[in-house]
Amino acid sequence: QKTKHRFKDRERDNILAAQENASSFPDPLHQFEVFTIGPKIGIGGLDISFNNSALWMLISAIVAFTLVFAGSHKRSIIPGRMQAFVEMIYGLVANLIKDNIGAKGHAFFPFIFTLFIFIFFTNTLGLIPFSFTPTSHIVVTFSMALFVMSLVTIVGFMRHGLGFLKLFAPSGIPLPLYLLLTPVEIFSYLARIISLSVRLFANMFAGHMMMKIFASFIVVFGAVGGLGLIIDIALYPFELFIAFIQAYIFTILTCIYLNDAINLH
Repeated sequence: QKTKHRFKDRERDNILAAQENASSFPDPLHQFEVFTIGPKIGIGGLDISFNNSALWMLISAIVAFTLVFAGSHKRSIIPGRMQAFVEMIYGLVANLIKDNIGAKGHAFFPFIFTLFIFIFFTNTLGLIPFSFTPTSHIVVTFSMALFVMSLVTIVGFMRHGLGFLKLFAPSGIPLPLYLLLTPVEIFSYLARIISLSVRLFANMFAGHMMMKIFASFIVVFGAVGGLGLIIDIALYPFELFIAFIQAYIFTILTCIYLNDAINLH
């Protein structure tokens, strides 16, 4: 009987110790918390209050506009660093449109350029300590993907009318195959919204989680956890690359989808 009590006491102590250690470990999900800034505003039960996600999207837009303006309003034959940076991004987006859409895609350059700049700076500024990354939330990336695919659909019907539906029923195949191929094409078209949004969200979310967990080792393990800081420092350039490549992928896929709408390819 005494042995049983000792075993239960030891088990209880182990549970309490585990709970205490878990509570002392910093929550890596805390960085993704959305909270209201200022008064709460609601319309018809819908909360439209200004929050930290909206704040960092606004900051990203202001920073992007400022840098682009600073690098383009005083153009010189021998560009400075800021002008060279803006010209590099300009050339990158222009080449994406040229290679994936063609001459007809030039009309969409302002939209695609803005899209790339916004995602790139939102991803990058989110790597600053104590900042916030709106693209680490599926609701933000889903909204952008939904807007892109809505634009693609509208452009397709405006340019081709009902002929845009040929995208879902390619010519030159036996009639019975349409019953199988058309639903698959429609499903894959709608699935683009999911793939666009999840790809960006998942990469931003996972990267920030990983860096936060390694940084938490310092708080929990002290000097021994300094290895976590070293790993974070080593991962930082990689996360900057991911921030760029995800903006690039989102943009190039937008160009490809617009090409489908414009050229029916």
